[in-house]
Amino acid sequence: MSISNPAAAGSAGDPLSSVDTLIEGLGGVGYIASRRIATALYMAVNLQKPILVEGSAGVGKTELALSTATLLGLPLIRMQCYEGLDESKALYEWKYGKQLLYTQILKDRMGEALADAADMDEAMVRLHGMGDLFYSEPFLEPRPLMRALREDDGCVLLIDEVDKSDEAFEAFLLEVLSAYQVSVPELGVLKARTPPLVFLTSNNVRDLGDALKRRCLHLHIPLPEAALEEKIVASRVPGIEARLTRELVGFVQTLRTLDLRKAPSISETVDWARALVLLHADSLSPEMVRDTLNVILKFEQDITAVEPQVVELLHKR
Repeated sequence: MSISNPAAAGSAGDPLSSVDTLIEGLGGVGYIASRRIATALYMAVNLQKPILVEGSAGVGKTELALSTATLLGLPLIRMQCYEGLDESKALYEWKYGKQLLYTQILKDRMGEALADAADMDEAMVRLHGMGDLFYSEPFLEPRPLMRALREDDGCVLLIDEVDKSDEAFEAFLLEVLSAYQVSVPELGVLKARTPPLVFLTSNNVRDLGDALKRRCLHLHIPLPEAALEEKIVASRVPGIEARLTRELVGFVQTLRTLDLRKAPSISETVDWARALVLLHADSLSPEMVRDTLNVILKFEQDITAVEPQVVELLHKR
């Protein structure tokens, strides 16, 4: 499915025809989106602007990109950011092994080609005639950014945890995000035929530059309210009892009011729900909660602090 002209969307069944159809479509692929999330995504698609998705770990930032690719039937190209990531690893590399092999073949043929040259000038002319194939398409290894720009029918490009990359790499992204093109010294300017739908995610490890933020629509995904979280659990854990869903979501919501080193995110809530279903739980008991606290709390000091309060916290729901 091409996204080259999303503004023209409006046919029946088109998930891009409105914010409401987008909410419904995302729900159909397992992503329960708030209206704020769906509105931001709708604008990003129709305005052909990247969307910078921020929020704490586990709130569904990456999952939003994955679900959007599934909904639109587009390939997903993911680039995981990390400290030290540079242009060659993100954009392209040359196939050095293939270049070396070509060099050896050229060396073997060079003697034959130049054997009857009258002088050095004629030899140089013949060398130029062979062409410089070292830096051409057959020797090019495209990386995620180049692959995304070369998708003729468009794609979803996920630049994950961009805040973990260096400021120099962030500056390099500006050309890609503003014009959907990159400059390759050996090949010239490569421009996307169909601009990709770009998601950048950030856990706020560091502050991103104003220039990058200016090129993106901003979306912050907070931890959900109880009603929305119940819908997410019901969607992600088929067959779970409604009573158990209410109880576990209520307990998680209570945990988030405590002074913990890491409060449970949506992903931990879903994992806990799956664990409880696996253990055939139909309701929360103090014993069951204590036995499975390690699923929703990731630090021993948090588990130690919560365990004595389990009964009290269950009554607070």
